[in-house]
Amino acid sequence: MKTMWKNVLGIVLVAFVASGVAIGTSTYLINKIQPVQYDDPQAAFKQPLRLAYYNSSAAELTDFTQAAESTVNAVVHIRSTINVSAGSGSGGQQYIDPFEFFFGFGNRGNQRQQPQPRGGVGSGVIISTDGYIITNNHVIDGADELEVTLNDSRKFKVKLVGTDPSTDLALLKIEANDLPIIPFGDSENLKVGEWVLAVGNPFNLTSTVTAGIVSAKGRAISGGRSGASKIESFIQTDAAVNPGNSGGALVNTRGELIGINTAIYSETGNFAGYSFAIPISIAGKVATDLKQYGTVQRAMLGVSITDVSALTDEMKEKVKVLEGAYVADFAERSSAKTAGVEKGDVITAVNEVTVRSANGLQEQISKYRPGDKVQLSLDRNGSKKTVTVELKNAQGSTEVIKSRDGAEVLGAAFKALTDTQKRQYNVSYGIEVTGVTNGKLKDTGITKGFVIMVVNNQRISAPEDLEKIVDSILTGRTEDQGLFIKGFYPNGRTRYFAIDLTD
Repeated sequence: MKTMWKNVLGIVLVAFVASGVAIGTSTYLINKIQPVQYDDPQAAFKQPLRLAYYNSSAAELTDFTQAAESTVNAVVHIRSTINVSAGSGSGGQQYIDPFEFFFGFGNRGNQRQQPQPRGGVGSGVIISTDGYIITNNHVIDGADELEVTLNDSRKFKVKLVGTDPSTDLALLKIEANDLPIIPFGDSENLKVGEWVLAVGNPFNLTSTVTAGIVSAKGRAISGGRSGASKIESFIQTDAAVNPGNSGGALVNTRGELIGINTAIYSETGNFAGYSFAIPISIAGKVATDLKQYGTVQRAMLGVSITDVSALTDEMKEKVKVLEGAYVADFAERSSAKTAGVEKGDVITAVNEVTVRSANGLQEQISKYRPGDKVQLSLDRNGSKKTVTVELKNAQGSTEVIKSRDGAEVLGAAFKALTDTQKRQYNVSYGIEVTGVTNGKLKDTGITKGFVIMVVNNQRISAPEDLEKIVDSILTGRTEDQGLFIKGFYPNGRTRYFAIDLTD
């Protein structure tokens, strides 16, 4: 009996001692915030000891349920359909099954093949109670039909309001009222390490929510910009995003929209640890412009920029800052140059918002419209400068650009050259003008039968190639203001035409 009580008292004593040591140690460490001391002063790190306070929020206590419940009903499922014509295929020729051709099964080789529609799926976010939906341009690009399914299973046909390939965004409209929405948050004040939720329809699994943290901001993922107007300043997260999530919502724990999920890093096509979202600071402005004008009012500084970190060692010796957008050159009509910016300057802030990279500068400028004035903070060989720049569009003016239909402006119909025509004309590419009505081509003197080979130094192999060039001019995504066309008539006569698209 005495042995039992002795053991019990021993356990209690050990518990009190252990508790006392823990309490005493915690009290000592909290009250004794000072550099760690070492016997050898040379071995000491210059680092104060810091402990998390007891009132700090533990990650496991974060509640995601409210954010999920308030956003899932405002994320829609988008189905796109591309109607493939019966004559489509390689070179525009009818497809014939080789087994039917050689073996003549039931004369089926003489029948026209029925077109098989192609489809795709993605996500979208309702941003207005009257049915405006934002999504990625690549979700709806080339679609002949679009259908939206809400979380309550209601289906709607869709009107395409406008697209912006430069940011990979599109604005849709469905005819409905009193729809649930996700309010815009503040993507600029988003912190690395902050919890976020990705809401969308991966693998056609509707109303899916995944969680992660913001792992980086201002990220570029293309490796090299495909054009001067390409804007990349993504929010990088480790929230699981897969095919079908494109166009869906990235939200914070308050249920606010902070980004549009757009891409994943993957070598297999599925999620491999990182996903990327367009910040709502960019997406919100693009959506507003598409609704109001039909096209994005894109402001330009007129500078060629690169990251300070990407400079050569020789160039870095002349730069006194470690971060910012280095001005390497200017466009022909540069508002930045007019305002006093010089080659070699490093832009470090826009309206007192810090700029750490070329992508960060693009993100800041993308929030403004032509005609707006911004204050640039510069570092010029270690000297701090401030200039005020009036932003302009790609054509060098501050006028509003209205959306116009390229086919209507040109007033013509086109088709790709057939293989027979290519052999006849001894060419490997080109499109034929198959009809001309009232429009720019007729005014210029181009008639039916003319073969267009090159436009603005770009080879034209299909009508879509010309449409993209015209659209980029009409929407202000390029400095070009017209078309310089090279081609020939069937009689072999080569002709050149210049068409002004600005009036």
